[in-house]
Amino acid sequence: MRIAALVLMPAILAACSPQPGAEATPAAAAAATTTASVHPESGLRVIPLSVTGTSGRHDFRVEVAASEAEQARGLMFRTKMGADEGMIFPRQPADVASFWMKNTPLPLDIIFIGTDRKVLNVADAKPYDLTPVTAAGLTSAVLELNAGRAKELGIGPGSTVEW
Repeated sequence: MRIAALVLMPAILAACSPQPGAEATPAAAAAATTTASVHPESGLRVIPLSVTGTSGRHDFRVEVAASEAEQARGLMFRTKMGADEGMIFPRQPADVASFWMKNTPLPLDIIFIGTDRKVLNVADAKPYDLTPVTAAGLTSAVLELNAGRAKELGIGPGSTVEW
C-alpha cells in the first residue's frame, strides 16, 4: 500500500501544480474585460457609452445612476473624474429633466438626451450652483461629463448617444 502511494504521489502533485499552457488565453482575458465593472469610488455599475457629434465618435466609460437614491446623489462630493468618464441618469418614464449642482464641486456639462437618443441641449453647470438647468424637451437620459468636454468633442444638439 505504501509503495502504491509513493508511486502515485508524483502524479497527484503534478495534477495540483500549474500546468504548461494553463495561463489565461486572449479569449479568456477579453471575456474578463467585457464583464460589468463597478466604479471604485461610487460603487455604481460602469458601462460603455459613445457619442457621435460633429467631430466624430467618442467613447466613454460611464457610471449608471439607476435608482432614485443614486440619481439624487449623482456626482455630489466628487473632486475628480477622468476625461473619458461620466455618469448617466436613465429617466423612466421619460420626463423634462432638471438638474442642479448642490454639493457638487466639479464643473460639469449636463447633456440632456431625448427619447430618440439624440442630444437635446447641453447645459454648463457651475460647482455648487443651486440654479436648475433644464432639458429642452422630453428626456430618456441625462449624461454628465467634465465641463468643456462637449464643446471639445463637438457634442451638441443632434449628436447621437449610444449605450
